[in-house]
Amino acid sequence: MSEKPVVLIVDDEKNTRDGLARALKRSYEVRVAESGAAALEILSDEPVDVMLSDLRMPVMDGMTLMQRALAGSPELVCILLTAYGNMETAVEAMRHGAADFLTKPVNLGELELVLKRVLRSRQAEVENRQLREQLDSKFGMENIIGHSSAMQKIFDTVRQVAGSRATVLVQGESGTGKELVAKAIHQLSTRKHGAFVPLHCAALSSTLLESELFGHEKGSFTGAAEQRKGRFELADGGSLFLDEIGEVDSTVQVKILRALEERSFERVGGQDTIEVDTRLIAATNRDLKKMVADGTFREDLYYRLHVVVIELPPLRERVGDIPLLLSHFLGVFNRENNLSLEGFSPDAQDLLQAYDWPGNVRELRNVVEQMVVLSRGQRIGVRELPAQLRGVGGEDKKSSVHGGTLEEMEKQAIAQALKGAGGNRTRAAEQLGISRRTLHRKIAEYGFSEVK
Repeated sequence: MSEKPVVLIVDDEKNTRDGLARALKRSYEVRVAESGAAALEILSDEPVDVMLSDLRMPVMDGMTLMQRALAGSPELVCILLTAYGNMETAVEAMRHGAADFLTKPVNLGELELVLKRVLRSRQAEVENRQLREQLDSKFGMENIIGHSSAMQKIFDTVRQVAGSRATVLVQGESGTGKELVAKAIHQLSTRKHGAFVPLHCAALSSTLLESELFGHEKGSFTGAAEQRKGRFELADGGSLFLDEIGEVDSTVQVKILRALEERSFERVGGQDTIEVDTRLIAATNRDLKKMVADGTFREDLYYRLHVVVIELPPLRERVGDIPLLLSHFLGVFNRENNLSLEGFSPDAQDLLQAYDWPGNVRELRNVVEQMVVLSRGQRIGVRELPAQLRGVGGEDKKSSVHGGTLEEMEKQAIAQALKGAGGNRTRAAEQLGISRRTLHRKIAEYGFSEVK
């Protein structure tokens, strides 16, 4: 297949069509059409990069053809030709999607320059769109898995807050996906072309954290061999994500507060004030309000961070999302390991949904990866589950969990769900976050035969 761009020439005058075709065939794959209808037929049969069309033609003029062609092929580049050109016509053509407008008789040198320019622009747009799609796939909402009502509310909040400049505080237990939410906010915002700069505060001492945040000048401390920009500066025009902000020392808290309020700071050892336009997204697994009451977190910084709060629920509170997460991670690790495992046995999935998941989604992800790698069949069964998950069922199901046996808790939850749903098993299953088939099996197991 030729790698030359494909140019479609549309003109009701045969001499014009043939002349342009001869001039362009050395550098382009050329197609010709004597009417708008013939052009649309070609466009429906094969990909075309550029359509070069006369403006005045019988039955269907060039403007109408262009609008219909773009409706079916938005990436098509359209150039209109006319012997009756004027500024008003050119503006109207551009407004309806023309990339350029040339008068007849066509100057072939000018046409060649226009074609090169519009094709370069088209290629750049295609590459940018592909990059955006890759970024959206990597950092957008696609990676935040969940169809529970709690997660749907979070999706709505993320979309609503993304376009603002407001500081966002993401709260939740370790492993709930706080950084994924921060990346989604950035990617859905007008700052998505700027940098997303993460910093995990708990891993650094107070001195190192200050240098990482604000940068330092050469010679400002032992080992500072050169000037270095900090994360606030690197995120200028983008977003700075501070994870575990509850671990930050009070002296650094003061400097973060000033950087937020004044949008400026000085590097460590420097005197020049640096102004930045950086959006802060912070995250914590600690109770900052309690820390304020205890005197371990500054109240003024707390309220500066507490503009928009997104509370991520632990996985044990959205059990209905576990099958979706299992399917997602199974697909990920199937691809990474060149495998084609079909899924999980009903018993294995029941145990996975019954487990408490103290490490939340991160723990679930790691467990699925382990099971995929160690699986000996096409379907993951109970024997592939880690020991701590197998202990949730069978004889261990009678063991005490949170003040009662798991069996008693499960039976009580089913009874309450059925009662709340008026005996409707479909609604009860949705409320419990399990399949209707699983609910039927549990009803039979626990003797709920009288419930309709």
